[in-house]
Amino acid sequence: MAIQKGALIGCGFFAVNQMHGWRDTEGARIVAICDRDPARLRAVGDEFGITRRYTSAEDLFADGGFDFADIATTVRSHRPLVELAARYGIPTICQKPIAPTMEDAKAMVAACAEAGVPLMVHENFRWQSPIRAAKAAIDSGAIGEVFWGRVSFRSAYDVYSGQPYLATGKRFIIEDLGIHALDIARYLFGDVASVTARTRRVNPRIVGEDVATMMLDHRRGITSVVDCSYATRLPVEPFPETLLEVDGSKGTLRLSQGYRLHVHSRDGTEVTDVEPRLLPWASPPWHNIQESVSLIQQHWVDCLRAGREPDTSGRDNLKTFALVEASYRSAAKGKTVPVEEFLG
Repeated sequence: MAIQKGALIGCGFFAVNQMHGWRDTEGARIVAICDRDPARLRAVGDEFGITRRYTSAEDLFADGGFDFADIATTVRSHRPLVELAARYGIPTICQKPIAPTMEDAKAMVAACAEAGVPLMVHENFRWQSPIRAAKAAIDSGAIGEVFWGRVSFRSAYDVYSGQPYLATGKRFIIEDLGIHALDIARYLFGDVASVTARTRRVNPRIVGEDVATMMLDHRRGITSVVDCSYATRLPVEPFPETLLEVDGSKGTLRLSQGYRLHVHSRDGTEVTDVEPRLLPWASPPWHNIQESVSLIQQHWVDCLRAGREPDTSGRDNLKTFALVEASYRSAAKGKTVPVEEFLG
């Protein structure tokens, strides 16, 4: 079967993980890279042996010779790059958040639909193997009908040293981290009708919010709480683990710190170690996220081959991005906000 050739646009902090992931992906390889910074371009090109290097995305697409593009740039450049790819008929992966505004996000999805090319958002948290294991346990019916859940990511890890731009934006934790937790809530509990959110800035050296709590009313009648913090100091730092609590009619599920999955039912309690694989290029504590990068990229290639829409397609991701927008509006207005206001 033919190898899918890819071009990576953006050689920054997280893109190195994606390059490693592409090396592991069956049926794909990166043949060209692009970045406006010659130093970053040289560093990534030398490390991964990529000779085709561009400082201009327009030149990259004009030269062609690849089957898909992986856009790993910051959010302001996503719409012009995705629309550029659509004009050239190139299937595209876009880093999260998909866009700075819902208007931009809808325009990107429409551009790819009109061009007849797939668009997938790199929403990798739902691809973490502990989250997948929790989903499988829920779907097995072991805890019965779910009626309540919690998705929690609380940490004091210094994310600013590696990504200093995170400290400068008016929007921070919901847009950067909460979007992942909100997508996990959708993945586990279904789509959402309304959101009630509260935010706070604890760290005085940043501009945006570093604590957020969101209550989601899911269309299936489930209530969930999504809480995120980069201001929570704990005896054992849990970064970058997402913890889960799920209550059902027949039992409960807990994904606790240290990747322990507890499934309790009338038959007793089963505890499973669901720690992710430590890939040869990965390093703790990042190995959870690094493995999920490899898994979502394999999903992308498998979908291209099968002509199937990816699970985190641009169309699907509009529903997750709508939760981000609804959360910010709810926090600003102090009231519950219908999600449909952003999807209509």
